[in-house]
Amino acid sequence: MRIGASLLIIAVGAILKFAVTKQVSGVNLGTVGIVLMIVGAAGLVISLILMTTRRRTDVVHHRNGTTYVEPADPDLPRY
Repeated sequence: MRIGASLLIIAVGAILKFAVTKQVSGVNLGTVGIVLMIVGAAGLVISLILMTTRRRTDVVHHRNGTTYVEPADPDLPRY
């Protein structure tokens, strides 16, 4: 789940919790909304943690036509 999906789930949960007044037999929509907001918040936090811990790579193009990625993958040959 990425940031956009997490925000969407939080929004749907908030709508179910605060805006829907319809009663459904056997289902409490307020509780479903709270569960969706918690799941969306957890997904958002996990997405942000994974995004900040991801390694950056820079692609370097030289004038002589060679290209390499920094930090280089140890399995790829260096040019």
